[in-house]
Amino acid sequence: MAAQQPLAAATLTNRQSDAADRWILVVAAGLLSFVAMLDMNVVNLALTDISASLHVSAGVAQWATLGYQLPLVALLLPAGRWLDQVGTRSALLLAVSCFAACSVLASLAPWAGWLIAARLLQGAFGAVLFVLMPVLAATSVRPESRGRAMSVPATLGPLGAVTGPVIGGLLLDHFGWRAVFLIKLPVCLAAVLIVRRYAPRRGRLRPPDRASLGDAALIGAAVAAVLLALTLAPEAPLWLLLALPAAPLVLVWLRRPGGRPVAEVLRAAGTVGVNASVLALAAGFAACHYLLAQHLRGPGGESATATALTMLAFPLGMVLAGRAGGRLADRWGARPTALAGAAVTTLGLALLVPLDTGWSAADVAWRLALAGVGMGLNGGPTQALVMTASPPGKLATAGSAVQLARSLGFALGPALAGAAALAGDRATTGTRAGIAMAALVAATAVVLLALHRRPRT
Repeated sequence: MAAQQPLAAATLTNRQSDAADRWILVVAAGLLSFVAMLDMNVVNLALTDISASLHVSAGVAQWATLGYQLPLVALLLPAGRWLDQVGTRSALLLAVSCFAACSVLASLAPWAGWLIAARLLQGAFGAVLFVLMPVLAATSVRPESRGRAMSVPATLGPLGAVTGPVIGGLLLDHFGWRAVFLIKLPVCLAAVLIVRRYAPRRGRLRPPDRASLGDAALIGAAVAAVLLALTLAPEAPLWLLLALPAAPLVLVWLRRPGGRPVAEVLRAAGTVGVNASVLALAAGFAACHYLLAQHLRGPGGESATATALTMLAFPLGMVLAGRAGGRLADRWGARPTALAGAAVTTLGLALLVPLDTGWSAADVAWRLALAGVGMGLNGGPTQALVMTASPPGKLATAGSAVQLARSLGFALGPALAGAAALAGDRATTGTRAGIAMAALVAATAVVLLALHRRPRT
């Protein structure tokens, strides 16, 4: 009996709970996706207030954001391997509860060290949520409905990333920076109630082994080196040397037991190019979003409210197209739909390249909405493409890889945009150069998806 438990746990994430679709669990996955991505951006606007309130420098306050992003990116792949061996329901309840508890701890922080420690812990549990969200959506419906199911978290996640600054600004104006960390609690509570009521009771928790912790340390060090190098490079290009240790750290990890299964899953599924397209599209979007916000809020520019309303055109386009993307993927195939979405996003970003100070908010908004429509068409089908190609019993590992690609894209985009914008005045030439770079990066996603072919079985 004991010998059969690992097999049962390992295959848990690759099968459906029963013959009936459980769309309420897909809704829970979408809510958690929104919250997890919201948390990556909602704190950004509060950094100045945190610095003043806790009497620390702006650099120290920035770790309220970096403290969440670094463990999240570092733990995605180890979390995927661990989740292939445990019960989805138990892991999800643990992750959501601890994620919410860390939010409370962060809101109560009396000093910066407390806040950073709470955010580091929250990022660790956030990594588990990022991996579990597509798994929950994929295993809650029949295979023929996965395109529509995957479009829910794939659409609501980026929606949370884009609306984060808007929500953060409203909370800061009316309730202060501590409320920024508490806004997620009602959504977490709703997700816990849904999972407890509807998720099947299968599998148990088990602690991660030491090898997984070593893998997390290697990946975390590599990601930290790259992000710090890109963040500091605009001030002095020599900071790029910080990224040099990243390559040997990744090579060491690939030779370890934790790295080999991930590489094997990507090779067996034939989704290396698909994952790269997710990273490219996320980086292009994040870079453009960052530059447009800076442009609109520049000297003599739009008010914070007007800027927020203009930027909301992107998530509005995503929401409108997200459901259609899932239906088209189920009817015509995931790859053609994902390819069309990437092309539409690239077109929207390219139309923003001639950005000028004379443009009205409407001129920017309709182009952003077009790019958002493309992201809505692309998100769910791309996720379905990866999850459907996953080998048996490796659904969480495949999901963690695509989530890592998306998270890296969101993290790298603003840093790449800042470096590209140094080519000239941020209000005109530099911003155009940065947006052109963003469109070019997004265009690589089109090429990668066009070249993708399903591996022979």
